[in-house]
Parts: sequence; C-alpha cells; structure tokens
Amino acid sequence: MRPRDTMKRFPSLWFLLIFLLGLVSPGAFSNAQNGSFHNAPADALDMKSPYAGQAQAIVAGKEVYTRNCGACHGIGGKGTGNVPPLAQGKVQTTPAGAIFWYITRGDKDNGMPSWASLPEKQRWQVISYIQSLTGAASETARAEVPGAETTGAKSNAPPPKPPFTDYRYEKPGTIRHIQLKDLPAPFASESATNGPKIVARPPNAWPKAPKGFKVELYASGLTNPRILRTAPNGDIFLAETAAGDIKVFRGMTADGKPEQVQVFATGLNTPFGIAFYPPGADPQWVYVANMDSVVRFPYHKGDMSSSGPPEHLDDLPSGGHHRSRDIQFSPDGTKMFVSVGSEQNVDDTPAEKNRADILEYNPDGSAMRIYASGIRNPVGIAVNPKTGELWCSVNERDGLGNDLVPDYITHVQDGGFYGWPWWYMGGHQDPRLPGTHPELKDKVITPDVILQPHNASLEMTFYEGKQFPAQYEGDIFASEHGSWNRSPRAGYEVIRVPLHQTGHARGEYQDFLTGFVVDDESVWGRPVGVTVAPDGSLLVSDDGSGSIWRITYTGK
Repeated sequence: MRPRDTMKRFPSLWFLLIFLLGLVSPGAFSNAQNGSFHNAPADALDMKSPYAGQAQAIVAGKEVYTRNCGACHGIGGKGTGNVPPLAQGKVQTTPAGAIFWYITRGDKDNGMPSWASLPEKQRWQVISYIQSLTGAASETARAEVPGAETTGAKSNAPPPKPPFTDYRYEKPGTIRHIQLKDLPAPFASESATNGPKIVARPPNAWPKAPKGFKVELYASGLTNPRILRTAPNGDIFLAETAAGDIKVFRGMTADGKPEQVQVFATGLNTPFGIAFYPPGADPQWVYVANMDSVVRFPYHKGDMSSSGPPEHLDDLPSGGHHRSRDIQFSPDGTKMFVSVGSEQNVDDTPAEKNRADILEYNPDGSAMRIYASGIRNPVGIAVNPKTGELWCSVNERDGLGNDLVPDYITHVQDGGFYGWPWWYMGGHQDPRLPGTHPELKDKVITPDVILQPHNASLEMTFYEGKQFPAQYEGDIFASEHGSWNRSPRAGYEVIRVPLHQTGHARGEYQDFLTGFVVDDESVWGRPVGVTVAPDGSLLVSDDGSGSIWRITYTGK
C-alpha cells in the first residue's frame, strides 16, 4: 500500500496507532514479533521521553488522540469495531523510545508513513498519553466524544464509476448490483488510508430511510453498542463490546423507548455474538462469543440478569486484526456455528489456523470442525428461516485499491471455500501471494451478493416481522459499518437484500438507511447490529453515536 497525500495531514494519526499494536500487513507483523518492537535498534530502546510522567504531556497527548485517533481505537482507548483497545495493548510495556523510532521512521512498504514531519514534542505527547491508559479508561469514554466540529470538507473526487459508489451517492431506495465483470484489476486505483473522524451528531442530522418509513431514537448513551439479538420472549439483547457486558432491553413505551434496561452479564472479554439455545420458544441457555472463547449462561424465559456464572465451552483464536466472533445454531439445534476472522489482512502462515473460517461444534462445545473456510472475516452469521441455510456477512481484504476487494453476503456451503487469502471472487488471485495454491482456483465459491468494497459489512438478519410491507418478508437487512481503505468513503448505512419471498438472492441490494456521514472527513454514526423487534420494527445499533435506532413503516 502506498500512503495517499492526505496521509501527510495530522488527522491521519489514527492509522499510526494501528501500527503501534503491530496490526499491520503480514511482513511488518512478523518483523514486529522478531526481537524488539518492529526490530527497533538498541539506541532507540535506550532513548527516553523528555516528557515521561508529566501530567501536561498526557493532557496534551489526550487532546491529539481524542481528536484524531478515537475513531479507530475508541475514545479513552476503549477500542472500536475490530480494532483492539489501546488501554490494554502492547504499547503499555513497549519502551517509549522504540515507539518514537518507529513512528518517526515509518514503514511505507506496509502503509505506515514517516511522521518525522510531526513536531517531535507532539510525537512524544501522544506516546505519553497512550502509555498512560488503563483498562478502565473506557468507563468515562462516552462523555469525551468530540463535539460536532466539522470542516465541511467535500470531496473533489470525480463521481464513482457505476456500479461502484461512495457516500455522496448513497440514497435510500437505490438499487445496486455488482457483478464479477465489474471488478477492476488490482491496484487500478491507489489504496487509501481514510479513517473517519467521529463527531457528535450535528443539529438536524438524522438517519434517512426510504419514503414511508420513520426513524426514531430507541436508546442512547451506550458504550460501544455492537450486535443485537431478539430473544424468543421479545427482549432485545445487546453486546456492549468494549464495556464487556450484555444488556437487555424490554418492552416499548408509547414513544418508542424501552420500558426496562438491565445488565444481563458483565466481566466478559470483548463479547459480540449472542444466541439462545435450544432454538424455539423456551431456551435454557444464552450463549456468548467472546474474542477468545465461547461461554454460556443459564437462562429462563424472561431473565434480565444471569442466574449463574458463565460456563466455558471452548477457546477461540484470539487477537489480530479481527476480534468479533458471532454465534448461531442450526434449526434443529444439533450444531453450533462460530465465526472467526483472520489474524491479518493477507497471510497464509500457521497463525491463521482455525481463522477466516466458520467453525462447527456440538452445542456443548465438543467435536469442533471447520464448516467453511477462506472467509476473511465473517462478522455476522444468521440462519435463513425459510431454507435453513447458514448465511454470513463478510469483510474482505484491503490494500488492492478503492474498488477491490468487495465485501459480500452469501449463503454458506458445508465444506465451501471462499478464497481468502490466495483468491477472491472466484478465480482472481491476490497479487501479494502470486503462484500459491493454484489447485484451489476452481474451488473458490462466488458469493451470492457482492457489496461495495471496504463497506465493512457487519451483522445481518432476516426480516420476519409483519410491520413492513409484504414485499419485505424474508429479506436480509445488514449493517455496513463504513470504510477506512477507500476515498471517498463508502458504507455507513444499512442495506436491504431482497430475497423475493424465495429465500434466495439474485445479486442486487438496496440502500436502506443512510445519513451518518457529515463530510469528507467526519461521520457521526456507524451502524453495527440489526434485529427485528417483536412489533416488527427494525432496530439498528450505532457505535459511533452510542445509540440504537428504530425504524417503522408509516406509509401505505
């Protein structure tokens, strides 16, 4: 990846912090693990910060961090999305001089620019702040979200070439259909580093839905709200991933707010996936997929807090680029599916064992096997109630240009291979792994629905409610968290995938909920979770504003 000119601006400092954790491409990651931090020389290790322990340096570094870095690593270092928290990362124990050496030198071959142009004092201040963080930093993070200060910067980029798009052209109701023939060659455009600046929701900004739909605020003030799941009794379960807890929302007031909110369980390690077992009206367990394990809590219908401690079922590969794990059960309840993303962007080393896969277990955590492979990051999984098929929503790889590689939504075949890391979208080989595994080329399955590249497709659900018009029955809704590896940015929306009451997709999808992007630099919201409430309304979690949105149909 070559850094764009815009990376020279200081607001791109968020990307710097990704590299401080070693979250880089395979080559740089390997170097980071051999000996010292990114092979920092001895004289760097001996270099001391002139601002070490100074409260003023920490305060100044916090200001720079909050303004520029919180979008990816979270305000207060709590972490966001698939980016681990800095409050408990590798940088806590790394010599400050080694970090200073690395950010000054850079690593352009792996997308890390030199920050020698950033004043030396500011480099040390940022390091002072991130090394002062503790795991408790996220507790007060919500109060520190930057205000709605935006530049009003509008992109001067030419319009995207259809069928590709960006935030400027996303509009509720617009139908899109990307096919294999539309894919450009690798590196046809420069690979961007374009992380969003998260700001408070500006006055009059509100999510936009198609005509006839109404959007209301269901809940706010949440800490990193991620996946949503509806229990058989109608309660809404939410994973507050950075906070390490599961919350329950019950009922609906006349003005569309929850009647009760309670923490079901806490003390979890980056929880994401939630499932109820056995399937049906009377589950006995709530399963939770942590970043490093699958656990379950005893549950009786109507419980709003766990009645016992979690039972550990199995460990999961932990850390790396992707830390979100989802969990679902087969319709007959005999099998449990767990999604695990890759450790790196493109890597075929042993570190990827049992990663970029959907794993299958017995419900007690035994008899693990790989159900499907080559799926870089199957963040959201769901079972189609009409066909019984497992489906997934996937973040594909970065670094090949604006319009490669597309994210996707697809049904998942038992034993299916979807290409990562050697191939993508059928028989297209990743140029960073040339000539590897030619025997797999003809085995790569092309997904059902090809999405915009770098959309960051997260949770998906099948609409089983009756509140929306009849043509929505059985359709997929999926949250697109938004790009960082694209300029202008794309995603930051909820999409609808029509299944035409057949349970099968034809390849097209529709913009459904938009309006979260402010300008070319700033966004105020990032959709993550999506579920259907008992009344048939659609609930969408947003970890940018810390909210849950409720969409109802009011038209005819």
